[in-house]
Amino acid sequence: MSAFDKRPIAAPPTELPAEQTQASRFGKTRTAQSSALMEDYVELIADLLATQGEARPTDVARRLGVSHATAIKTIARLKREGLATSRPYRGVFLTEPGQELAERCRSRHRLVVDLLLALGVPRETAEADAEGLEHHASQTTLAAFERFLNRRETSPS
Repeated sequence: MSAFDKRPIAAPPTELPAEQTQASRFGKTRTAQSSALMEDYVELIADLLATQGEARPTDVARRLGVSHATAIKTIARLKREGLATSRPYRGVFLTEPGQELAERCRSRHRLVVDLLLALGVPRETAEADAEGLEHHASQTTLAAFERFLNRRETSPS
């Protein structure tokens, strides 16, 4: 049993937030889930291009653990959104906006991993957990993570 399991059970709220506030919070989560998929694809395509020189839909599907048909469908969405292009028998390439998105995603991922490592989370767990957290944290929260890490780096040990 972990320390987390020993924590007292949180009492239900005595009052709910205003309907519009709560709806906005849930809406933000749904939007983040939708964009997380696109971001994962763009980031992986950038990584495959950087390390292997090509990003074939088959490789994307295997690395994301989805079917080839699912990868093709999502890559088509990336193309419609102007984030990717493809060439017959050559795979998928990122457009300039796609590359910029991949860089932002990679930076956000590194920030979340660094924060989790600073909290004492083991590296493999931090990498895995960052895959979900990075898509749901707001810019305000990410900026706070960065300030926290910067203070740690500049404070005397």
